[in-house]
Amino acid sequence: MIGYVTLGTNKFDEAAAFYDALLAELGATRFMEADNFIAWASSPGTPAVSIIKPADGKEACVGNGTMVALVVDSTEKVDSLYAKALELGGTDEGAPGFRGDTFYVGYFRDLDGNKLNAFCMTGE
Repeated sequence: MIGYVTLGTNKFDEAAAFYDALLAELGATRFMEADNFIAWASSPGTPAVSIIKPADGKEACVGNGTMVALVVDSTEKVDSLYAKALELGGTDEGAPGFRGDTFYVGYFRDLDGNKLNAFCMTGE
């Protein structure tokens, strides 16, 4: 149902490098970009993640309660993506582990403070 998610950034070049490296772990590459916008996806027509400099010229800010969830297919990939985010300068928001019986997730923030997670469902 979700086509793409866009995150505002005040650190465009740094955010571009962060997401180039992080989303490469999921097989995603840039598929659209301009001077103020970059979007990544794993293949045409699949959900995308993008960054943008706000069009109104004001500073980007983090949405309180807003989070982007990146689905993967194993707990090992959750662990790997979480570790990659921290390696790239992201910050911890909750180490990988089970929340409930089948929901395995690791929470982190990007360089601008946007909250993301990597998750998988196990035992399905």
